[in-house]
Amino acid sequence: MQDNSGMIWNFTKMQGTGNDFIMLDGVRQPIHMTPERARALADRHFGIGADQILLVEEPLHPEADFRYRIFNADGGEVEHCGNGARCFARFVHEQGLSHRNPLRAEISTGLIVLEETGDGEVTVDMGQTRFEPADLHFDARGLETRACADDTLYRLDPPGHEGLMWSLVAISNPHAVLQVEDVDHYPVGAIGPAIESHPRFAQHVNVGFMQIVGRRHIRLRVHERGAGETLACGTGACAAAVAGLRRGLLANPVRVDTRGGTLHIDWEGGRLRMRGPAITVFNGQVDIDALTATTRGSTRT
Repeated sequence: MQDNSGMIWNFTKMQGTGNDFIMLDGVRQPIHMTPERARALADRHFGIGADQILLVEEPLHPEADFRYRIFNADGGEVEHCGNGARCFARFVHEQGLSHRNPLRAEISTGLIVLEETGDGEVTVDMGQTRFEPADLHFDARGLETRACADDTLYRLDPPGHEGLMWSLVAISNPHAVLQVEDVDHYPVGAIGPAIESHPRFAQHVNVGFMQIVGRRHIRLRVHERGAGETLACGTGACAAAVAGLRRGLLANPVRVDTRGGTLHIDWEGGRLRMRGPAITVFNGQVDIDALTATTRGSTRT
């Protein structure tokens, strides 16, 4: 792949329920992404600032319209991002890269389908949902478990907290979901990082904290792998809704209120769909090498 030394990158800043992204068109401009460059772009003090960097490329899969790649704020490339997927669809249409609706996007684990609905929102067919520990690269050997309707809960006790029982959900990327009484006052800042980096998760995990409001309504906070707590997490909303449905606590469809806004999740007949907003904030240009040199050695907070 071509190196972009000294090149100016065009970018678009977008957000979906407060989960914010830097969108890069790798179809009409050469983009060579590295962990260092992703960290520089995402840095909120020295860079542009974002939860994740989203890169649109020509597809490798013959049935896809585009390839969609996701880089966390820590520079690591990950499998999926639901809020980002909605922004991806809006970005492709606004940039004139394609007028197809729905779109088929290739991610690292397969294909997803995205459709703008004409009301300012985008619906994403999220793909396959899985629940075995191996699907999350999770070592469950020797752990206490408890059956809960169709779900299996696994006990993981971070320092200072005992008896916590977690649902495991893989939606391309891995999620651990905990039901709590009051999501506003729960110690997400302490428990989230401890579970994210728990040694039983070989590739770390996204950590969701779910408060059930009613049969079709939950509130949610998510500590995202490689990004910390974000205002919203699309795959996290899906994972929490699915966990509640499997436990018999919820019914379709499920409204998920995050700190950044509301998402709607439907999981029926094995098909998982998410609907929510995707908003363009501004467009700009960045000298990627000058930015990387400026942010080198800085600490993102």
